[in-house]
Amino acid sequence: MKYDVFLFDLDDTLLEFETGERNAFKRAFTEAGLAEGLDAYRSEYRAISNVLWRELEEGKATMAELKVNRFRQLFAKFGISLDADEFSEAYLEQLGKEAHLIDGVIDMLDSLGDARLAIVTNGFVKAQIARIACSPLNRRFEVILSSEEAGYQKPRPEIFHAALDRLGVTDKSRVLMTGDSLTSDIRGGNRFGIDTCWYNPNGLENETDAVPTYEIASWNEFTFGKSAAGLRS
Repeated sequence: MKYDVFLFDLDDTLLEFETGERNAFKRAFTEAGLAEGLDAYRSEYRAISNVLWRELEEGKATMAELKVNRFRQLFAKFGISLDADEFSEAYLEQLGKEAHLIDGVIDMLDSLGDARLAIVTNGFVKAQIARIACSPLNRRFEVILSSEEAGYQKPRPEIFHAALDRLGVTDKSRVLMTGDSLTSDIRGGNRFGIDTCWYNPNGLENETDAVPTYEIASWNEFTFGKSAAGLRS
């Protein structure tokens, strides 16, 4: 087998994110006495959050800024007088209870045998560790590295370097990075100089400069633990 070190993104790669986000958002707002207007709050929040996450990937914002500013901007938009810092912590606590496994993930991980596994995520430590701990992913990964902890976010090559450093791996040819995001996972792998696999269950067109080594639509196509057949490069 060519690869024996596998790096994975978390959100919308191993765990489905939207359901967990929706549930956590609803509980956090309901507990804050803001159940009325929830749909409007969440629609605006997603628009704000998408912009801030894109700025993060482009190096125009930090994790600390994103963490609070998404709620600060939302509250300003609707005239809500809540402390954005405190609410952000409450939301992340709720998000940490949400772990929705994507179909086929466990069978795929089992197929990799004794390969070395790590998660490299742009998410927040508090939520990501909690979500993994309450899911079947718990104890399956040698390293779990978040951009908040690393001080760098995907697609910055430094976060991949930090992950391999923790694993004690120097030979990049042994490593495959897999994720759903062309702009963070695949572009990041390209910049760091490792092979990549684009998890693309919705059959999206690649309109970016990121170049995946492989592309899969479902986890039963990820057959590195058995053979490389079935992967689309």
